[in-house]
Amino acid sequence: MVRDPVKAAFGDDEDLYDVAEWDARSALDRLSVGIYGGLRASFHVLLIVLALVLFVVQLSFAALLVADQPRLGVLALASAVPALLLVWFVWYRDPTRSEPLSAMAITFVLSILFASFAAVINGVGQAVFGAIPVVGMLLFFFLVVGPIEETVKWLAIRVYAYKDDAFNTVVDGAVYGAVAGLGFAFIENAIYVIQGFTNAAQAGGVQQLQVAAMTATGRALVGPGHVLYSAFAGYYLGLAKFNPDDWGPIVVKGLLIAALIHATYNSLVTYLPRILPVWNLLVLLAFVAVFDGVVGYALYRKIVRYQDYYDRADAAERTEAARAATED
Repeated sequence: MVRDPVKAAFGDDEDLYDVAEWDARSALDRLSVGIYGGLRASFHVLLIVLALVLFVVQLSFAALLVADQPRLGVLALASAVPALLLVWFVWYRDPTRSEPLSAMAITFVLSILFASFAAVINGVGQAVFGAIPVVGMLLFFFLVVGPIEETVKWLAIRVYAYKDDAFNTVVDGAVYGAVAGLGFAFIENAIYVIQGFTNAAQAGGVQQLQVAAMTATGRALVGPGHVLYSAFAGYYLGLAKFNPDDWGPIVVKGLLIAALIHATYNSLVTYLPRILPVWNLLVLLAFVAVFDGVVGYALYRKIVRYQDYYDRADAAERTEAARAATED
């Protein structure tokens, strides 16, 4: 760490306030501290308020439709069950399992709200990249969808849970990341289910609820992916929290991993049907099982490795405590 030469030479013996050191002493100092703290806090508040406004604007019609057709809400909930089971597994593998329900619930809600940012940006990006032949969607997935969706899920962790005292191990980040992925998957699934229902009405002669149910079934395959991607980003956010000197690069690494896996999945399910001679629900199910299985195993290995070290540290601490008690 580089130190100012004056501070290095006289820091222990001289009062270097406003020369090479600083602390809040005067009224202006305290005012500056207050303004800075207020700006930091207001940024998060403004972020949430903006997300809430966008969420209401985007989903007001959908909310009215669900109120009129409650079965759509049930289908949306059902489509998120596989993702929920995966979240439970990630939480179960956390050796501490100490995350408070309140922090996880807030992360879930924030992820739903922040999804509105992704919806706006994705809409603009799709219009731009969709005009590019052949590789347009590939670029869209890698430059827009992957980075943006993983960033908004990451924000859902960073705004609240990250600062909670219960976020006290690296692997806690994977748990909150998984929860953020669940929130994003739930609202995304709900939107697709509602769109399937309304599009069927426009087509005519089709059972709307049947189409919505088929959409929910397809979306159930997508949800676990969101959980896995953001669990990776969350894991590296946890790693960054306890390695503050390298916070930025570690966070970027986590987001890059999540975004690349996400974009790769989207690209494959978009382009493979155009290449393979057969592509149906069974083929899609097999593909998702293999893809998510590989990604899930990589995440599992990270968590298990951490758990092994955690158990060893815990055992060493118990041994030391027992030795100290014996000596006393």
